[in-house]
Amino acid sequence: MNDKFFSLPKERQQAILNAGYHVFSQNSYKKSPVSEIAAAAGISKSLLFYYFRNKQELYLFLWENCIHATVRSMNAYDCYSQTSLFEMLERGMKAKMDLMREYPDMGNFAIKAFYEEDPAVAPAIHKSYKAFQNTDAKDALKNLDPSQFKDGLDLKMMYREMYLAAEGYLWEMLRHTPLDSKSIEQDFGSMIQFWKHLYLK
Repeated sequence: MNDKFFSLPKERQQAILNAGYHVFSQNSYKKSPVSEIAAAAGISKSLLFYYFRNKQELYLFLWENCIHATVRSMNAYDCYSQTSLFEMLERGMKAKMDLMREYPDMGNFAIKAFYEEDPAVAPAIHKSYKAFQNTDAKDALKNLDPSQFKDGLDLKMMYREMYLAAEGYLWEMLRHTPLDSKSIEQDFGSMIQFWKHLYLK
């Protein structure tokens, strides 16, 4: 990637990133024209390729930005140091809602990218995601106080059930409607309250 991208004003950087998130979130990697991204960002295709060498580099940069922006936002809300699982989830939800307001199509893009099968980008995305799982997000579970949960509860199974429920919810939202931060915040808030009633002492 050309370092000139980082010399751009933050507003211009965000416009390019949001254009990429929007176009790539509408179609597969292969069927997303770079010319549409450039047009959405208000620049020429040649200028976009001045900042990013090719479509693959742009796509993977957008993915990495998802990860780094998420970690920054989660840290800003002090998510990873919480000893209460549901306090961590509630703070995490607020962090991700902030991201959706800054990057409206990032959530759509991240889900599509995770399930992308194109060999030009899929291996790098899976490798990156696996590395991300070994960072603060995974280590945060070690800080949780197990005494807050009902006796005899299989915590690993509970974590997996909650993860799959959240992933399934987002995938269903993506299939039928564009992601809406207000609706997700309300729905996920209700899910957290349900889990509290189900799992806490």
